[in-house]
Amino acid sequence: MRTVLFLGCLFECLFFTVISANAASRVGEVVFEHSTEAAVNSGSRLVLPLPLEKLQGTRLKVSAQVKADDVAKPPQPWNGIKCMIHSKTPGGDKWQQQDNLYGTFDWKTIEFIALISRDTISAELILGIENTTGKAWLKDIVIRVVGVERARPEKRAEVSQVYKGHDIPRLRGVMIQPRTFEEEDLGVLASWNVNHIRWQLLWGGFPNGPADSASPEEYLAWIETECQKLDRMLPLCEKKGIHVVIDLHTPPGGRLDNADMRMFQEKKFQDVFLDVWEKIARRYKGTPAVWGYDLVNEPCEGIISYGKPDAPVDWRTLAIAATERIRAIDLNRTIIIEPAPWGNPDALDWFEPIDAKNIVYSVHMYIPHRFTHQGVHDNRSLGTVYPGECDGKHWDKAELELALKPAIDFQNDYGVHIYLGEFSVIRWAPGESGVRYLSDCVDIFEKHGWDWAYHAFREWDGWSLEHGPDRSNRRPVETPTDRFLLLQSWFGNN
Repeated sequence: MRTVLFLGCLFECLFFTVISANAASRVGEVVFEHSTEAAVNSGSRLVLPLPLEKLQGTRLKVSAQVKADDVAKPPQPWNGIKCMIHSKTPGGDKWQQQDNLYGTFDWKTIEFIALISRDTISAELILGIENTTGKAWLKDIVIRVVGVERARPEKRAEVSQVYKGHDIPRLRGVMIQPRTFEEEDLGVLASWNVNHIRWQLLWGGFPNGPADSASPEEYLAWIETECQKLDRMLPLCEKKGIHVVIDLHTPPGGRLDNADMRMFQEKKFQDVFLDVWEKIARRYKGTPAVWGYDLVNEPCEGIISYGKPDAPVDWRTLAIAATERIRAIDLNRTIIIEPAPWGNPDALDWFEPIDAKNIVYSVHMYIPHRFTHQGVHDNRSLGTVYPGECDGKHWDKAELELALKPAIDFQNDYGVHIYLGEFSVIRWAPGESGVRYLSDCVDIFEKHGWDWAYHAFREWDGWSLEHGPDRSNRRPVETPTDRFLLLQSWFGNN
């Protein structure tokens, strides 16, 4: 939640136009624009109501020209110059914008994507400067529809048996870091009765790492090295009855500074993406231990240059192309698709299922982020408890299930299987908050028949089941943690 506090308003003559056409169902239509220059200074804001009936159920591209004079670096990336859409839904408020706008610069283009769900109650455009000093000018603001919320079918899908890609009651497991993962670690997981691992193809850190500046040739060489280690471990996984998901965690081209994937800016990296999945499909066709292919971890498209020659395609189109490449080699392998952005549950509201066999859809669960990631990176919300107040609402098991409702609806609407590929909470969450959160999450996953993987086993110790709640203690503890005992009780059902 990003609270906006402005103290005044200064602006030059501003005129804006709302396009009267019913654009909510017509991708490409402009629903709002203004061209006249507006000036804002420290602590000022201008609020313009947006035409809700034209915006509900749309994915919007917001673009503007911005110029700044001595806007000091603000305390948080979401402070500074504001060109932001603020919307209200029954589930809470949303603030959507481009972050990190400050400094001194001449006119430049800013762009961002905003999602306005069908249940949105109100929407407004906010221009201003927040929590810093300086002056800025904005003009040529255009809001265009680039996508629509999926239309739910009138009746639920009727299928005799939902495709899961395996014939066991449930996959319950963990995500692992291959860089340090050895046979001894696999033995530990087998002793816990884990029956599934999500094997990351991860180059360096996340979200940014060496792939961000690597050439296609360097990326393919790295993939080969990673697959060689996987080759050595798969027979051991088969022997111990552990099903493996191959997760392309680092995409070709890596990610930009804002974590958007570069392959949605440069088509050559989409070509590498398709090539990689052809190579993986050939390499592991018929390999018993491999349950499925997670096409890319937490896809983030950003702004795609639609209509330009040789432009990249959107994520759904690229996922279809990758599926076709894999199916030309292997007709039976499970293909796992996460929605953009970030594999969030509500992203499924904007994702139509693809027309292909043996597809499983995946989401990740870190909601509410302010609680699960407290003390991580710039999240300073230490002391946030669960159940309890967070982001302006009370979070409990019912609220978690409501946050996962888009995945539940998607499963029921189309008769598909859901894989919960990541979920976690930081180990220093206060008191019993962490184990309560995990317990409620797993209860919900199990209730709806989902396979799941905990994030993460012997990766960064902040998520570790083997480390205690003391943030300063970087060593595993001798006494089993309550979080470990909880998940082990579920692994015991495998």
